[in-house]
Amino acid sequence: MGSRWKGKAAEATALVDPMSKIVSRLQSSLIKSDSRGILSGYNVLLAAHLEQTEILNQACFGRPIIATEKDKQWFQLSLEEAFYLCYVMKCIKIVGGNNCPLSETELLQYMAPKKDRFPVLLKAYTYLRIKNWVVKPGSQYGVDFVAYRHHPALVHSEYAVLVISEEDGDEDGRLRVWSDFHCTLRLCGSVAKTLLILFIIKNGDHGDVCSSCMDNFNVEERIITRWIPEHSRENHGTEPKKSFKSQA
Repeated sequence: MGSRWKGKAAEATALVDPMSKIVSRLQSSLIKSDSRGILSGYNVLLAAHLEQTEILNQACFGRPIIATEKDKQWFQLSLEEAFYLCYVMKCIKIVGGNNCPLSETELLQYMAPKKDRFPVLLKAYTYLRIKNWVVKPGSQYGVDFVAYRHHPALVHSEYAVLVISEEDGDEDGRLRVWSDFHCTLRLCGSVAKTLLILFIIKNGDHGDVCSSCMDNFNVEERIITRWIPEHSRENHGTEPKKSFKSQA
């Protein structure tokens, strides 16, 4: 299932300004302004000036918050987005209540209890973002994420992403019987998305959540599609020959 662009000029617009260039501009701008995110419960708040506001929207990071300040715009970042900007792109610092930047391990230890399966979801998010996919929550489709080839204003999401790890065990329980596969594939097909499963494999035994344990996660991807018998049958010449009709 290929990309479904929104309008005739959408694909051309995306080719002129690919997501990799947009993210690179965002990275340079945030580093230049020494941007800092503020921990706020289950999110991170990031202040942006006018230029950064436009680039953050183009790069699809965060959600704008209505505020009374005219010279800046606040964005609400998810935990995955904030960690990615901080320790993968290294373009923002994240501070706590004492206004001191948190280390990578401190940030992971803060975020992990806030969200179930956070380390594996973070690894999956990072895996897709590094490949320049725009990643958004996928709960409305019964999956963990949806992945866009470019900005959602230009293209529909292409993949519905399920994240599965060895540590999930019976707590997760997704796709353990064929009926689960069938229902999930039917749902993805009804909204014109391809089911992408990311298996997060942990190498070694790391009891505590830390920066080094994240490096020991490997990702295996599988694309799951429905098997359509009509597309798999071989033609052995058993079909009747079509009669030739002369033109009147």
